[in-house]
Amino acid sequence: QKIWTPDPATKVKLLEYNSTVQLVFQATNIFVAENHPMHLHGYNFYVVGQGSGNYDPVKDPLKFNLVDPPQRNTVIAPVSGWVAIRFKADNPGMWFLHCHLDDHFTWGLNMVFLVKNGATPSSTIEPPPADLPAC
Repeated sequence: QKIWTPDPATKVKLLEYNSTVQLVFQATNIFVAENHPMHLHGYNFYVVGQGSGNYDPVKDPLKFNLVDPPQRNTVIAPVSGWVAIRFKADNPGMWFLHCHLDDHFTWGLNMVFLVKNGATPSSTIEPPPADLPAC
């Protein structure tokens, strides 16, 4: 079995406006045994499932709570386990997802979602004003 190591970079994932996003945080590892409090800026998400061991993409979704899942903006990826979340990408802009343990940034436990504009003025980011100074 191969050991996966993250690329040392903050990744950006482009999302279509109003798309449904599912993430599974897998916290089984061989180096550090601690929980990872994963936080998503700009959204509340639904915690649809969690379990111990490795996530099984065939069996585990059958046990998801899709009726009344808890809504959060931070969730614990448990030691030696996984947690699955879902959200609707209906807030255009760039949104940071990260582990709340700052040391874990260097491990690659962070990324950015870039959510595209929607079709209406209320689902679109306004352009910057013409007199905004350049950086």
